[in-house]
Amino acid sequence: MELPSESIKTWQIRATSRLAEAGLPSPKTDARELLKFVLGLDDTALFLSSDREVSAVQAGQLPALIEARAARIPLQHLLGEVEWGGVRLKSDRRALIPRPETEWLLHLALEALRGLPTPRVLDVGTGTGALALGLKFARPDAAVTASDLSSDALALAQENAALNGLDVQFAQTDLLRGISGPFDLIVSNPPYLPDADQHSADPEVRHDPALALYAGADGLSVARPLLAQARAALTGSTRAGGGVLLLELDPRNAPTLAAEARDLGAVADVLPDLAGRERFVRIIWPPITSTN
Repeated sequence: MELPSESIKTWQIRATSRLAEAGLPSPKTDARELLKFVLGLDDTALFLSSDREVSAVQAGQLPALIEARAARIPLQHLLGEVEWGGVRLKSDRRALIPRPETEWLLHLALEALRGLPTPRVLDVGTGTGALALGLKFARPDAAVTASDLSSDALALAQENAALNGLDVQFAQTDLLRGISGPFDLIVSNPPYLPDADQHSADPEVRHDPALALYAGADGLSVARPLLAQARAALTGSTRAGGGVLLLELDPRNAPTLAAEARDLGAVADVLPDLAGRERFVRIIWPPITSTN
């Protein structure tokens, strides 16, 4: 006997209840995103179609997706793509899921490039390619290079470049090794969490590569060598006042790295995210001047 069909509204209530029961922080939002994905609707269409019946095929797809999200599989992995910084990004276990707060790092990077024609930019630890592709989308005149140590992440970034039709150069390397500058801007969202955080990480975070998350006892074992290597790659910048290094770090260690940069002779400040947390470090290396 054929089972009676059910409405979008009924499925939305059911999915929200299941995800709330599983302890998700935003069950209503996640349920809505899963329904939009399966039904091929946007927010407005979903709202206007709440009494519409879900087809048998769609009803067959929804339970597995709802249960996967209840099991804390990241929503971005289930949807397969995320809109970020003006570009579409495929998202899977090969690289860190692009976070909304990192879009402010993209904003800061574009501010640093304002008024500078044909800038040279390097995104270190590109992951999905989010920063590199967001920069290239907003500044087509920029020469953008993206590096990553992980071949899996780099393959995903290249797929995302093709998806968006953006011309970015890619390099598989450890930080800046083998990459010649000078650059006007180096931007990075490196691994920055202390190793001890692994024991208290959210279930979704465990689906991100550990290589992209954790960086020693204080979370700075990647940012410190990047700071040292960036100096030589930025001091020949054509940017007035010197080259800029922009980093996203943890509020617990961002002030520490800024202080270490000042000790090395750079101009450094810590900038807040939209929630007021000290998350971003801006470091300016003045150009080398001839003594002759």
